Amino acid sequence: MGDGAKVKVAVRVRPINKRELDLKTYCCIDMRNNDTFLDNREDSKKPRKKFAYDHCFWSIDPSDERFASQEVVFDALGRSVLQSSFDGYNACIFAYGQTGSGKSYTMMGLSQDEKLKGVIPRLCDSMFAKIAENKDTRLSYKVEVSYMEIYCERVRDLLCGKETKHNLKVREHNTLGTYVEGLSTLAVRSFWDIESIMLEGNKSRTVAATQMNAESSRSHAVFSIVLTQTLFDPETNAGNEKVSRTGLVDLAGSERAGKSGALGERLKEGSNINKSLHTLGLVISALAEI
Repeated sequence: MGDGAKVKVAVRVRPINKRELDLKTYCCIDMRNNDTFLDNREDSKKPRKKFAYDHCFWSIDPSDERFASQEVVFDALGRSVLQSSFDGYNACIFAYGQTGSGKSYTMMGLSQDEKLKGVIPRLCDSMFAKIAENKDTRLSYKVEVSYMEIYCERVRDLLCGKETKHNLKVREHNTLGTYVEGLSTLAVRSFWDIESIMLEGNKSRTVAATQMNAESSRSHAVFSIVLTQTLFDPETNAGNEKVSRTGLVDLAGSERAGKSGALGERLKEGSNINKSLHTLGLVISALAEI
């Protein structure tokens, strides 16, 4: 990250939805600055639990002075990642949480409303805005993107369309590291190019209705941006390249079969989602101990 931190953790609370209102649920969470408090409604004598994070976003009531909009979330999380990419460092943002918790809204948002756009379109837009500010004629930029989903432990290219979906293989290279063989990589020249690519990719993404979420993501989506900066040196008549990769990940939500009402194919999908999220949790725990 731009300020020197390797890993940051943020938590966001969404508004109570219609299903929860019908069930007459209540909000048991409160946030103050970067602290999150969890009330113990079963035993009021016990003190509420306190959790500290790098960022806490209170997005329940727009009239509340603490309300965190899409712009606030991006300013806190996206801008440092954007700066890291221009500095030549790899970075990643991923949304993790239960199904229906607002991960896709945070990452993608609503394209119809400028104020409701999520982290991914805002970061892409800001990247091209920053490129446009460049006044150094020796410096040139190239931006390439790819979009894939991991569905039931299989990798699919979201830029090939639903009709030509086929499973891709994950390979490991001595120099390049882990990569996906055959994944489409498209060069883009503007934010509008990226927006059209994302819209087409989202049409191919696997979603389905459950009792907890009418449009539940049944796959993990990974949008990757490769930024190549080339500085031309007139003395040597050669260019020096600086390459960074930014991963923007919208994970499928964890779920309980009893609450989601998943049966058949939906149940199989949920099992694979929970399995992969558990593995990711183990990886994060291992990294935290390094």
